[in-house]
Amino acid sequence: MNEIIRNTQSSVTHTSLDPQDWSEFRALAHRMLDDAIDGIANVRARPVWQPIPDATRVAVRTDLPREANDLADVYREFTEHVAPYATGNVHPGFMGWVHGGGTAVGMVAEMLAAGLNANLGGRDHMPVEVERQIVEWMRHLFAFPQDASGIFVTGTSMANLMAVLVARTAALGTLARQHGIGNDGALLTAYTSQAAHGCVSRAMDIAGLGADALRKIDVDADHRIDVAALRAQIATDREVGFKPFLVVASAGTVDIGAIDDLKAVAELCREEEIWFHVDGAFGALAIFSPELAPMLGGIELADSIALDFHKWGQVPYDAGFLLVRDGEQHRQAFAQPAAYLRREARGLAAGAVWPCDLGPDLSRGFRALKTWFTLKTFGTDRLGAVIARSCALAKYLEARVIAEPRLELLAPVNLNIVCFRYRADDAVNREIVADVQESGIAAPSSTTLDGKFAIRAAIVNHRTDETDIDALLAAVLEFGARRLSDAVIEVEAPPLAAQ
Repeated sequence: MNEIIRNTQSSVTHTSLDPQDWSEFRALAHRMLDDAIDGIANVRARPVWQPIPDATRVAVRTDLPREANDLADVYREFTEHVAPYATGNVHPGFMGWVHGGGTAVGMVAEMLAAGLNANLGGRDHMPVEVERQIVEWMRHLFAFPQDASGIFVTGTSMANLMAVLVARTAALGTLARQHGIGNDGALLTAYTSQAAHGCVSRAMDIAGLGADALRKIDVDADHRIDVAALRAQIATDREVGFKPFLVVASAGTVDIGAIDDLKAVAELCREEEIWFHVDGAFGALAIFSPELAPMLGGIELADSIALDFHKWGQVPYDAGFLLVRDGEQHRQAFAQPAAYLRREARGLAAGAVWPCDLGPDLSRGFRALKTWFTLKTFGTDRLGAVIARSCALAKYLEARVIAEPRLELLAPVNLNIVCFRYRADDAVNREIVADVQESGIAAPSSTTLDGKFAIRAAIVNHRTDETDIDALLAAVLEFGARRLSDAVIEVEAPPLAAQ
């Protein structure tokens, strides 16, 4: 028998994907890590973003590789065709969408997670315990009860969808998972503000309830949900036979970062016996800052909270999170018995609630490790200070805009998002945004507020400082002046750092 095993092993050894020469691989891997660290350390030496040349797009559009390639050659392609043309959110001049800047700590933690190659769907191993520890920390941070549950997901879009599914199951009972939503499900209605993220509407669609079942309530002068209008809409829907089951409040709206009156919404939901969910994609982590945390008053009353550690938490993408007050209701929305997921009293299959009982994924990466490393290494005090600093920089930008006659502020600055425009028409402002992005100086995004095209600066990156704000404004003013003078725009990007 031993001879058969030896012969079998010798005949399949060549199929291993491990390096043939570990020393050679180690040297190249160290170079890759050094290059990645250099890329972060010297990030200011390169453009925030630059357009992708046609030749580069063509270079990566190859036939499916059938034969093996040398790793060094593959890495060379990466350095030439991929790394220089990334989104740019590592750069302090990136102020477009609400993207965190990541950290070198998070990067190496991701490498360690890849080395473990752990599947966090379940079973009894320490990576699952690390995730449970972060759930415990979040439970404590948001003053949730001991039986609250939490789970890592890709991002708040997924977390919001899962919250809709938990609320739907709570409203219809677990039989709806087997028989469908039926007539009662067709009567369910949910509520959010006009300023809420579009993923809330999409969640209603994917959950089978339909986007039309989501009532979008007007906002007040501060862009917060109008609680009186919300109350009136719920009453109207009840009168005609609908069944209100969910309110989604925002802790940091997508356009300007407004925070709904969470306490008032919570009280209304308790009165009406409606599930209260908070979309706190980036704003919920203001809880880290003693200065900003009071703005979140009422979030501790939520039935569920969605947030992203990869935004203000500076964890590398992706690291979304869902926290649910009633862990049993959370489990009832997703748990599904199966023989191959049987729990045992001992061994690797031991354990109580597995992560796969709390979400749709059985195969799950170790997102918790880079979050654990980030929280352990920096601590919430320092992360909170970074968050407060980004808000102070937004106030600095707001003051600069107000003081500049050629610019117009379009919305109050609540947290870290500033919406403004050059005093010209929408077409000119649209071109200014593209000009600034293509220059490589900064990367704002855009939105529309009260019918006006807005230049939107979201300050999230922990590396951003006043010089980056000044550079953004100087570029906006320069390109705006050129556009109004009909001058030819010649965009010169900063030189690309050597890879």
